[in-house]
Amino acid sequence: MNDTAGLRLTVRAAEKRDAGRGIARLPESARKRLALLSGDTIEVRGERTAVAKVWPGGPDAADGTVLIDADTRANAGVKVGDTVAIAPVDVSDAERVTLTAPGRLAEVDVSREVVERALSRELRDRPVTEGEAVHVERLGGLRFVVARTAPAGTVRITSSTDVSVEYEGDAEPASGDADAPAKTRGDSAGGPATGAGSGADPPGDGARPKASDSPPAEHTAGATYEDIGGLDEELELVRETIELPLSEPEVFTRLGIDPPKGVLLHGPPGTGKTLIARAVANEVDATFVTVDGPEIMSKYKGESEEKLREKFAEAREAAPAIVFFDEIDSIAGKRDDGGDVENRVVGQLLSLMDGLDARGDVIVIGATNRVDTIDPALRRGGRFDREIEIGVPGEAGRRQILDVHTRRMPLADDVDLDRIASRTHGFVGADIEGLAQEAAMTALRRARESDSRALDDVTVGKADFEAAHANVEPSAMREYVAEQPTTDFADVGGLDDAKAELERAVTWPLSYGPLFDAAGADPPTGVLLHGPPGTGKTLLARAIAGESGVNYIQVAGPELLDRYVGESEKAVRELFDRARQAAPAIVFFDEIDAVATDRDAAGGDGSGVSERVVSQLLTELDRASDNPNLVVLAATNRRDALDPALLRPGRLETHVEVPEPDREARRKILEVHTREKPLTDDVDLERVADETEGYSGAEIASLSRAAAMRAIERVADEHGEAANDHADEVGITGEDFDAALESVRPRTA
Repeated sequence: MNDTAGLRLTVRAAEKRDAGRGIARLPESARKRLALLSGDTIEVRGERTAVAKVWPGGPDAADGTVLIDADTRANAGVKVGDTVAIAPVDVSDAERVTLTAPGRLAEVDVSREVVERALSRELRDRPVTEGEAVHVERLGGLRFVVARTAPAGTVRITSSTDVSVEYEGDAEPASGDADAPAKTRGDSAGGPATGAGSGADPPGDGARPKASDSPPAEHTAGATYEDIGGLDEELELVRETIELPLSEPEVFTRLGIDPPKGVLLHGPPGTGKTLIARAVANEVDATFVTVDGPEIMSKYKGESEEKLREKFAEAREAAPAIVFFDEIDSIAGKRDDGGDVENRVVGQLLSLMDGLDARGDVIVIGATNRVDTIDPALRRGGRFDREIEIGVPGEAGRRQILDVHTRRMPLADDVDLDRIASRTHGFVGADIEGLAQEAAMTALRRARESDSRALDDVTVGKADFEAAHANVEPSAMREYVAEQPTTDFADVGGLDDAKAELERAVTWPLSYGPLFDAAGADPPTGVLLHGPPGTGKTLLARAIAGESGVNYIQVAGPELLDRYVGESEKAVRELFDRARQAAPAIVFFDEIDAVATDRDAAGGDGSGVSERVVSQLLTELDRASDNPNLVVLAATNRRDALDPALLRPGRLETHVEVPEPDREARRKILEVHTREKPLTDDVDLERVADETEGYSGAEIASLSRAAAMRAIERVADEHGEAANDHADEVGITGEDFDAALESVRPRTA
């Protein structure tokens, strides 16, 4: 072994793609100082000693740091923020490596040979030493401990290494025997460490490394920092609130202050609140006590409070511990709104949090997506000391999350994760996980349908992700008519001036944000499309959303109206809240005149609903002006009926007229609506454009459909029941257009 004293570096979490791979990423300065090359093996010396393979750190590895994953941190007995000594170590190719598997693996219908083959593949080229533990994701994330190696010391698993498995509780080591008896699972922390004296190869010329003295304890919460993508800042806030009290409580004693007692995580569903809580508990090696609302609530008086006291007593006995309340709003809502049982539970929770020991060895974490419904007494210092919003990730965060969920996926060369990240606006972590799973299932279905391709060779390609993207939508948007339209400007005939104005008002702020910042200019908050019915206002809104590639929420005005006081305003607030979560997004109000008429005008429904909706709309538009990634579009054919306050600068300030099409525009609209239709040579679109004076875009679309229906009717009448066999005979003639012109008349005629 190299005698180099080593270099002291600060531990940081590994890159998402490196989880479970035994890689240590070093900054260039440290790599040069230790004279290491990529692929060399190093020791990571903390409370214990672990080994890892060196890779370049890249931009994420700051000077003075080393990036290692959860397994390596556990093997070295350190956590993020600790200091470790890094030193080169000599490594030999392994002849044999025996790993101890969890006893429960023997109970499933998987042969030992299959497990050994999977381990050999997953651990190839990885340095290991006796006593280390590894988690293998492709075997269900199960934990294996290196029981023996030949030769002894640090070895590298190669393609020629004989990798064998023994189950916890086996009477003697065995290899390749699928029928070996399996006993109940032993102590995961101590069982595998005792294999050196029972049939093991004798140790070599060096003493057994410190890592083999006792393997690290099994993870308690099943998540690590490498499993969390796109939440680096939020994770750092949670760590400083939770890790310090649990790992170094004496710091707070020295400062003369009490450690924090609780953290409230809030944000939309699926953003990673529960995952963060589990990862922190895992990293600080704390007991994780989960409290679910339904298991606490009871109709019998006093029983709910008793169950809550038992959970806290369990946490105190197993301290250090984290008590995690998932969906805490279900048991700790505002007492003024709840019943007798809910009020007593909230009161008991307040007492228990006040009674937590000042040593800080029990921390409470609450998670909710309805933070405003939590009782205010819980949201003060000394109880939930810190509130942290876990929001919808941006593009960089989505890229990290994709790394997490595809790091063990066999991706084809045409998969561009950066492009997928840029096209998944509004997707939270759970949505991206669903996207990756759906893409994998699509690839699996494709492979099963093909006789020429073995399932072992399945790769997930670009087409699989495209198909998955069409089936998975952002969860934050599902309550609304939300989509990413496939319509673009090529589907809109004419209206060149309106297209240009929309592009400047909508696409430019989303694409050229730095230019707006440099010019000190605020992009327009809202755009009003106005013009006669049928001229293409709704189509334009869908087209600009398709051109911009952002989420699109279409709301018909009457959908927001409700006869009950406060419900309409609530619907408007929730609409804008969801749009902000899914930004960048376009919110399109079709027929806005139905809900935003002039408040001073005579008439109205007498209930004041319209007035309240207008007031709420004004408030939300003012808030939206601070978010350049949120654009409001509205359409009306009655601009004069709208409330003037809605049309002033800072609200719907850009007015785009969508007029009746002129002759050239009608020609372009006809091209759009006939480009996929089988026109015969006698069809003269120039003549049809001349004869459609006064027609709107919608009426020209109807004219094209009427001509096509006449052609279909002709073939159907000629061939009867066999008409489907003569589909290639369908042709739309000039006569069909003449007949359509007779039946479809312009609205203004």
